[in-house]
Amino acid sequence: VQLQASGGGLVQAGGSLRLSCTHSGSTFGSYVMGWFRQAPGKDRDIVATIGWTGGRIEYADSVKGRFTISRDNHKNTVYLQMNSLKPEDTAVYYCAAGRVWNQVELWGQGTLVTVSS
Repeated sequence: VQLQASGGGLVQAGGSLRLSCTHSGSTFGSYVMGWFRQAPGKDRDIVATIGWTGGRIEYADSVKGRFTISRDNHKNTVYLQMNSLKPEDTAVYYCAAGRVWNQVELWGQGTLVTVSS
């Protein structure tokens, strides 16, 4: 089973990007999905988490009101819609999966988001 993330790129401050992460297996609906990010020289931090059916969602305070996590269990894909981007959002974004909340079992390969000022 693999996670394949895409959608990163270069955007100006105030702009938007949508990240996607596709799960290659048949058990996507069994996984809690999350997005993390890691800026240069910093730890990898959680950005957003979504439960198995999308009924439970949590966001880091730094992205509340700007980012939206969603999932499509028919497409085995989780999304991160990022609006009103700021230079401090610049990081490599990783999708992650786990069968238990807050326990990561799988990592995607990361996709770079660069926000210019």
